[in-house]
Amino acid sequence: MTTFFIVRHGENDWVKKNRLAGWLPGVHLNENGVQQAQDAGARLAPQSIKAIYSSPVTRCVETAEIIAPYFQLPVLLNEAFGETRYGDWEGKKVKKLAKKPEWQIVQFFPSRNRFPSGEALREVQFRAVQAMEKLSEQHKSESVVVVSHADIIKLVLAHYLGVHIDLFQRIAVSPASVSVLQLSEKGYMRVLRVNDDGPMKPIASQHKESSKE
Repeated sequence: MTTFFIVRHGENDWVKKNRLAGWLPGVHLNENGVQQAQDAGARLAPQSIKAIYSSPVTRCVETAEIIAPYFQLPVLLNEAFGETRYGDWEGKKVKKLAKKPEWQIVQFFPSRNRFPSGEALREVQFRAVQAMEKLSEQHKSESVVVVSHADIIKLVLAHYLGVHIDLFQRIAVSPASVSVLQLSEKGYMRVLRVNDDGPMKPIASQHKESSKE
């Protein structure tokens, strides 16, 4: 099995401002976000990590670069794990966006949503899941770190948990939290942890398959 340690980027000041940062450049981790990333790296340190992948968005790259020295590995950028492209909504305040009729679709029927001049969430889920599947083939029986964004991580977890995309917002993913997913080359999968910010003992890359599987 391939074991994925999926990390959300640390805190940034745009979260406090309640604005959609999207792909905008220059949105950096704040002081608390840097500490969160350091804590995530320390928690992951017992794992035998073979590769670190990151969204190319600044706040994710900064988080990944803080984690990388724990394993003496380079950070490999992968656009498939990049933030949702919010189009015309990028940079806007959530308070104002929430007044738009389309906001209700985002919250309750995201499978039907497409951000103005941006992506559909179903497309975002597809690209992220496809990337996970590709990496599982490249890293058989290995452990890798993927640093991404809240919605991307929630969409990936929803897919592998068998949760419909319209319900993906029920999954919580906090800054610098770690979710753990295992994908077997035989097609099996296990979600071991979600939104975890506690100590993490070594997780084996392979588990004995049960006879029922």
